Amino acid sequence: MRPLRERSVPLKIVLLGATGSIGQQTLDVVRAHPDRLRIVGLGCRSRIDVLLEMLEQIQELQPGDRPLVAVTDPVARERLAASEADSHRLVRGDGNALVELVRTAEADCLVNGLVGAVGLEPTLAAADEGLRIALANKETLVMGGDLVAAAVAAGGAEVLPVDSEHAAIAQCLSGRPADEVRRLILTASGGPFRETPAAKLPRVTVAEVLDHPTWKMGPKITVDSATLMNKGLEIIEAHHLFGVAYDHIDVVVHPGSTVHSLVEFADGAMLAQMGTPDMRLPLQYAINGQHHWPLDCGRLDLTALGPLRFEKPDTERFPCLALARAAGRVGGSAPVVLNAANEIAVAALLAGHIRFTDIGAVVAEALAREPDHLVPDLVAVLETDRRARALAETIVHERSR
Repeated sequence: MRPLRERSVPLKIVLLGATGSIGQQTLDVVRAHPDRLRIVGLGCRSRIDVLLEMLEQIQELQPGDRPLVAVTDPVARERLAASEADSHRLVRGDGNALVELVRTAEADCLVNGLVGAVGLEPTLAAADEGLRIALANKETLVMGGDLVAAAVAAGGAEVLPVDSEHAAIAQCLSGRPADEVRRLILTASGGPFRETPAAKLPRVTVAEVLDHPTWKMGPKITVDSATLMNKGLEIIEAHHLFGVAYDHIDVVVHPGSTVHSLVEFADGAMLAQMGTPDMRLPLQYAINGQHHWPLDCGRLDLTALGPLRFEKPDTERFPCLALARAAGRVGGSAPVVLNAANEIAVAALLAGHIRFTDIGAVVAEALAREPDHLVPDLVAVLETDRRARALAETIVHERSR
């Protein structure tokens, strides 16, 4: 990785997905360093009440300096325009309001905490603007990793991962040359069904799916963690972030979630990054350009930790992991279809239309029915995404009858 650019102090941040888990934790990090960090833009979909609370908190942190705001849901946007005293701070935009916010906020850093395919276009806009991109949106690199790489190179931007696993790998690599690296090892908690027999998985409830044993996350990511699709997407993400071939990216189940990932080097030596399961740590590390600033969070007590346990993932019970790895190897349209079908299937599960075990089946069928093809530009990616979503909706409808 090339040396990171020096940025202004305080670092000016545009925060997308502001009302979600990543957004709330980003505000915690800013609150811990008000002299170093400043929020100049907030973007969300529709949770206006939460957004207004955040604006009040930001006003206390940075008096007289209110951020620009973008809301993508039209009804919610009009509600905000009617309730917000300085509605001129609301970015409307003729097209994508989040992209408009990124381009107009005069920021140094984008924190992309959006969920799903909607995260791709704002990331490309941030790359064009030469911003530091603290990326928590896996789908951006899954769908458009090559597009993002080209935009980052052209715009002089930098992408720093917020996922705890990729942040851990970045810390272990720490500028070491590629020829010293043998493999990357991503750790997975195993989710709530790590020990659940296969015969019981079709009958698990949505509440059980969302009851993650370790991490506090939004519903979509929590479902992905339960199916291990989360880890499959992270394999593709790691390939694009670190330029490592798929055959040299492994996954192990680590129920304790204290070892966040490992790197094995050419001589057999391994480095692991450990810490408490607190997303504020990788968030801060990405936002500040990979520095270890003080942060008031839990400390790992090694004497109380006990044995470190690692297991092989079970791809028969959790087929999404293998599906994602295979799609990454194929490349082109396959990762786009994988992601789109998974988003539709997860939404169908949360709505009660399909079973937990149907998610992998929907994704597999969508990949089988959509022919592989190249996706050389954003138009091709978005068209493939649209077509794959329609196909997945059809498959869900067929399975739910």
